[in-house]
Amino acid sequence: MTPGTHPEPDAEGNLETVITYLEMRDPPTRPAPPIPVGKIALLRAEAPTVSFYRYLYETIGEPWLWWERRVMSDQELSDIITNEAVEIYVLYVGGVPAGYVELDCRSTEEIEIAYFGLMSEFLGRGLGPYLLRWAIDQAWSHEPERVWVHTCNLDHPSALGVYQRAGFTVYDQKTEVVSDPRLR
Repeated sequence: MTPGTHPEPDAEGNLETVITYLEMRDPPTRPAPPIPVGKIALLRAEAPTVSFYRYLYETIGEPWLWWERRVMSDQELSDIITNEAVEIYVLYVGGVPAGYVELDCRSTEEIEIAYFGLMSEFLGRGLGPYLLRWAIDQAWSHEPERVWVHTCNLDHPSALGVYQRAGFTVYDQKTEVVSDPRLR
């Protein structure tokens, strides 16, 4: 599936979404992918503004129908993204935001890679595996019992395979019906 080729909603405006949950119980032992060629910078966004976060979230997530954070009030969103235990790292390529990863470290036992993605213009350059492995290593630096992530059938068609190649294993899957975010 490519951006914009998602299934059509049913008569009530709903989409059936298959969510796959993956986990990693030990840090990866395989070597990390090489740093992509070019001017790459990875910076933590410390207490990001809501507008900057929404720019990243909406630009990266729109092709994959990310919607959860779009429906949050600015205050609800700010409470999450400015929490010291929520780490947001922005990947820059040539000085331009290219992607981001959000680690939810609010639980000491487990860390969720809550959001991970690249802007469409930066797909296919080897940045995804690099950023994902960096995020995994960063998560494990907190010494949790596990690191977990979820994806769904609306995400990039390679998402599940990328997570599995990085060392995650599926531990659960469920189907949910959600309102089509394109109709909001």
